[in-house]
This record gives sequence, C-alpha cells and structure tokens, in this order.
Amino acid sequence: MVSGALQIAGLLIGGIGMIGTFAVTGMPQWRVSAFIENNIIVFETIWEGLWMHCIRQANIRMQCKVYDSMLALSPDLQASRGLMCAGSVLSFLAFMVAIIGMKCMRCTQSSWRAKGYITLMAGLLFILSGAVELIPVCWVASTIIRDFYNPVLNIAQKRELGEALYLGWVAAFCLIAAGAMFCCFCCCCEKSRSYGYSTATHYPTHSQPLHRKTESSYSKSQYV
Repeated sequence: MVSGALQIAGLLIGGIGMIGTFAVTGMPQWRVSAFIENNIIVFETIWEGLWMHCIRQANIRMQCKVYDSMLALSPDLQASRGLMCAGSVLSFLAFMVAIIGMKCMRCTQSSWRAKGYITLMAGLLFILSGAVELIPVCWVASTIIRDFYNPVLNIAQKRELGEALYLGWVAAFCLIAAGAMFCCFCCCCEKSRSYGYSTATHYPTHSQPLHRKTESSYSKSQYV
C-alpha cells in the first residue's frame, strides 16, 4: 500500500518536472537585461533564451526574433541548448518507463524482479535527467553573476537571472526527487520479494517432520 502510493507520488512529481523541463527549454527568459545605477524608469526589457531573444518596450508589444545562427550564441548558451534537449528527452523517456511500470503492476504480479528492474530504470533516468538539467542552469547562472560583478564589462551588456533559471532549478529538483522515490520503491520490492521467499521456504521445514511422525506412528499401530 505504501509502496504503491510512493510510486504514484513519484510519477506525479516526475511529470511536473518533465513539463517544467520542456517549458524551461523553450522560454526566452534565461537572461534578463539589468537596470542599475540611475535607470529608475524601465523603457525596454531584453530577454535572451536558447532559441530566440525578445525585446519589450513600454506600451509596445513584445517582439521576438530567432537567432540567425548558433554561432551568435555565447558558449554557455550553445552548450545549454544541447544539454536541455538531452534532459527533455531523458525526462520524457523516464516518464514513459514509469508508466510502463505502473501498467505492469498487475500483469507481472508474481515477478517481483521484473517490476524492480522497471522502477529502478525509471528512477535512474529521472535522476540522470535532473542532473543533466542542473548543469546548463547552474552554468548560465554562474556566468551571469560573474559578468554582473565584472567592472570591465559595459553596463549595457550586464544581465540578471531570468525566470527560466529559477524554474529550471525547481524542475530539476522534482526530477531528482521522483527518481529517489522510484529507487525507494525498488528497494521495497526487493524487501517484499526476499520476505516472500523466506516465508515460502519456512513452512515445509516444520510440516515435513510432522508428516513423517504421523506416518511412522500409523504404521506402528497398524503393525501391532
């Protein structure tokens, strides 16, 4: 009962992390223009993402443009694009494997080993996808913070942490938490399987001497 609830909770949290990973990959709010010094009234906001950059001015709609070339991106954003795509694929694959494990709860009720392998694979994929997502998010955040406190860099080129980075940290935490839950479920399956084997081998050791004793007593009484 507890293991089933743990698996359902892991599937829900993993689904939230997967959706968050997809959203972070497509959001343009990775880098946001920083308004420091005497810029009190904001007339223009610049967003830089993995696929496009957007400019939003006062009383004007937001205008976005896709990057003309991948070389136009900085090295951290170039690596982040590939890593986030890999993290999205891994999170989707982990979610599908987890669903297959949920469907196999009844069809493989007697095979504890098969259910343990499926849940363990889903848990490891969730943890791997969360780790892959943490690398680009932390990398871009460290680059932004380093450039922000760089006195040589121009003020107009400085950026702040965007909403996509915060959402990326939350999504990665959800994926890692879901993976930990599925790994715990695998441990519960192993314990129940070992307990079932111990109880199955425990009964014949006590019943066999009783059977022999009754058989021997019956034969002696019949002989007399």
